[in-house]
Amino acid sequence: MTYQGLIHRYGHLLDLPAHTQNISLLEGNTPLIPMPRLGKEFGCELFVKFEGLNPTGSFKDRGMTAAISEAVGRGAQTVICASTGNTAASAAAYASRAGLRSIVLIPEGKVAAGKLAGAIAYGAEVIQIQGSFDDALSLVVEITQKTPIALVNSINPYRVEGQKTAAFEICDVLDNAPDWLCLPVGNAGNITSYWAGFKQYQKGLPQVLGVQAAGSAPLVLGHPVDNPETIATAIRIGRPARGEQALEAAQQSNGRIIAVSDAEILSAQKILASEGVWVEPASAAGLAGLIAESAFGKFDASGKRIVVVCTGHGLKDPSVITDSFTSPKVIPANYEALISLVGG
Repeated sequence: MTYQGLIHRYGHLLDLPAHTQNISLLEGNTPLIPMPRLGKEFGCELFVKFEGLNPTGSFKDRGMTAAISEAVGRGAQTVICASTGNTAASAAAYASRAGLRSIVLIPEGKVAAGKLAGAIAYGAEVIQIQGSFDDALSLVVEITQKTPIALVNSINPYRVEGQKTAAFEICDVLDNAPDWLCLPVGNAGNITSYWAGFKQYQKGLPQVLGVQAAGSAPLVLGHPVDNPETIATAIRIGRPARGEQALEAAQQSNGRIIAVSDAEILSAQKILASEGVWVEPASAAGLAGLIAESAFGKFDASGKRIVVVCTGHGLKDPSVITDSFTSPKVIPANYEALISLVGG
């Protein structure tokens, strides 16, 4: 049967209201890519769940199909979200698909160009605020409490319902849960969703390694971060909306949440690219955490089956690569010049 999207495939397992109308861009069904060379280094069976191959280039589409489908079903005309980029593009795309108006609040100057371009292309009304993501989210919550505008950030419970389908897919491919799941943690909706999905699917429970950027690590520090800073813009969040649930997921799974440096994140991004998987910086945090914990002797991967979740495509934030790239050499358009440069 032709694939028809997440709600069609897993809707019977999702807690969605009866009024929900399926709005889909054929999200989900993303590949679980074996990483044999890297896995050999760790002595484990390693996979990447590449969520960057969703329609708008990130895992956010899983939750957005559910959130927008519910909003349409109850007659919403406008949706709004605060975003560091990926949520904005996803909300705009699904709202456009449904014929809704979309409004996006972003922190001024803090969103990668590839993500901002997506929100604009899909027709969102983009508003920059002089403040952080957390300030933007507070405004979004306030306006949705006082108007009929629908909130589609991850504090919307239907976002979690959609996002937990990634855990279902992993189990469907592997026949059970992996031993470990390593993933980035920003606003903490994704780690919450995965844990809920594994618990519901009843095909085993992984240990969970959640990874924050050191400059934006409130769950590691134990307190909010007022001015979070990291090159990993997708997880540059100082007050995670689902922080408590993330800590519960780590604790219940006998896992943990750690922090890694920007340098470690960029190194992991390059390592993934060397195996043909290009992700935005935040998406490499899960692998960076696995590498760091292994180096410190805190993680024995040998013989384990490990899934690293990569949440967004590299095209979401290409400037990280291009800004460090030296200009290509220029040669005459003849064979002699080419062979002298590249060799035989």
